[in-house]
Amino acid sequence: MSFRLFTHRDVRELLPMNECVDVMSTALAALSRGEAVLPLRTMMWLPEKVGLLGLMPAYLGEPRCFGLKAISFMPGNFGTEYESHQGAVLLFEPAHGQLLAVMDASSITGIRTAAASGLATRLLARENAGDLAILGSGVQAASHLEAMRVVRTLRRVRVWSRDTDGAHAFAEREGRRLGIPIETAASARSAVKDADIICTTTGAKEPILAGEWLSPGAHVNAVGACFPTTRELDTNAVRRSRFYVDCRESTLKEAGDFLIPRSEGAIGDDHIVGEIGDVVLGTVEGRRSPDEITIFKSLGIAIEDLASAHHIYRKGLATERGIRADLGGKRS
Repeated sequence: MSFRLFTHRDVRELLPMNECVDVMSTALAALSRGEAVLPLRTMMWLPEKVGLLGLMPAYLGEPRCFGLKAISFMPGNFGTEYESHQGAVLLFEPAHGQLLAVMDASSITGIRTAAASGLATRLLARENAGDLAILGSGVQAASHLEAMRVVRTLRRVRVWSRDTDGAHAFAEREGRRLGIPIETAASARSAVKDADIICTTTGAKEPILAGEWLSPGAHVNAVGACFPTTRELDTNAVRRSRFYVDCRESTLKEAGDFLIPRSEGAIGDDHIVGEIGDVVLGTVEGRRSPDEITIFKSLGIAIEDLASAHHIYRKGLATERGIRADLGGKRS
């Protein structure tokens, strides 16, 4: 049995952001139709909680495949040459259980997370939205800037980070790469003033975005916090919003941005309007008025990795990309 190994460069070239947004639409719709198996992720903390290993298995009915993402999360890597998320995605075919591909998980995670936010923005943000505020200056900040440019025409871009030097470096680097001016903001509040698209991409454990700062009609993609005890949004922001998620079950178990306001009695489970896949299918209504505030809470789920991996594999076969390697698994 042979499989293909796809490197970071392969992933970046075979999974462009505009294609990945559409891949996310198909995958998240399949989830909301009940055509996926998505167990809650398993996490193993290293001693003294210096980092963790996350295991994220899934089955997807469209396109039909199953697999696993194994990824490490090392918070101490922030500000170093190493990415905070590193690992591999394993793609299997469902007829005989053969391993089809192994590919870099860091690049898939960076692209598909932003692509899911891009899909949510395409569905929920106002049609004329184009004043973007990005909170954070890391990998997800850059990929979210790319995703927002795919789904909306940007008039203005501002970035804020607790790492001031990082914010300035981000503005200079990404502005030069994309040929657009990017402003650095002195505070999160000034960054989001009058913004109609906001992406929170930080490692914050306490809120960095307050509801009172949100302008009427704003859309927020909240992607940084992924544990029950951490959040980027304060209770007022969540309470004021029409609230959408990538996966309802995961949100009810793992999303501090939702669970903490619920524990305070500010909202109930019915505050979740629906999954983004429901909006794709038309079974849940999206934005209802120009002044409504919408939030997409993204935890990042394994079917997003799986759908991305399948897309990469299919294109890789067609173009003879990837390194071919042999394993056992087939009787001689």
